[in-house]
Amino acid sequence: MDMTDSSLPQPRATALLRRLWKGHRIWMVSAMILIVLAAFNATQARATLLFTSDALLSTAPFLLLSIGIAAWATATGADNMIARAFTGAPALMILLAALAGGLSPFCSCGVIPLIAALLAMGVPLSAVMAFWLASPVMDPSMFILTTGVLGLEFAIAKTLAAVCLGLMGGWVVHLMGRAGGLSDPLRDGIGNGGCGGSKLRAPKPVVWRFWSEPERRAKFGREAWNVTLFLLKWLTLAFILESLMLAFIPAETITQALGGTGIGPILLGTLVGVPAYLNGYAALPLVGGLIGQGMAPGAGLAFLVAGGVTSLPAAIAVWALVKPRVFALYIALSLSGAFAAGLLFQLWNMA
Repeated sequence: MDMTDSSLPQPRATALLRRLWKGHRIWMVSAMILIVLAAFNATQARATLLFTSDALLSTAPFLLLSIGIAAWATATGADNMIARAFTGAPALMILLAALAGGLSPFCSCGVIPLIAALLAMGVPLSAVMAFWLASPVMDPSMFILTTGVLGLEFAIAKTLAAVCLGLMGGWVVHLMGRAGGLSDPLRDGIGNGGCGGSKLRAPKPVVWRFWSEPERRAKFGREAWNVTLFLLKWLTLAFILESLMLAFIPAETITQALGGTGIGPILLGTLVGVPAYLNGYAALPLVGGLIGQGMAPGAGLAFLVAGGVTSLPAAIAVWALVKPRVFALYIALSLSGAFAAGLLFQLWNMA
């Protein structure tokens, strides 16, 4: 009898753990990483906590703005109007999205909440992909710094690479969507499916003064809370992993791997840029030093483009928002686009 009684709590504990894992597995993974790290390397654990906190604080303005916009659009019904504004001629829509991405002041982290809001509002995936691929590669301040470190020619090449990558990604997604290959691309609970969904099929009137209606005020609060939790859990995990990568992958290793000239380093720069993410601003001096030591400029461009687009926060956000096949397409477009940009830039320098 005692044995039976003592065994009763076990199924309950198991069920509780399963519920916690199902609803909070991302937070639990982050906590487990920090606990294990603290047990074996307390100094690095503190550094990781500090890095994660600083990273979250630095992206806070983007987070707050995007969360507010998403909640406001939901509460007022303006998301119907916004989604409708992103429909129309695919060529113009994709072009504008790619240009906006290449010129917008969003880094790979800052663009995440905006992309989440766009997808949740039913913006067509082709336009979102064009903006998503172009945005992390270049922005106005990055252009100025790139010009100072690597020269105006390199800065222009990086800007063109960003816009062209967005155009390529947008058109690939659009054509695949027309062929039926990307139906229902979003994960369950993200938006309402497909290109515009019900927001475009049955738009409702916009109520700008949403705070005057208790139901809409409540909707604003619920949406803001849900978006905040969604973004925080994924960004926290991303920044923890990024901190560990920066701590345990020496810069010298990347330097040795990317040395040399020819097509080989361009391909290697593309591949290494995926896991060896560095902050876009911090990566510029490294690439400048490598080019000064004889690395092919095309390899440097491929590294910066691939590293920016497939950076850990951006890649995790893509995985969280879209289904695996769209994630695989995102990675394939990033790698092929980065390699093509590096190869073309190398050929330009050799001409």
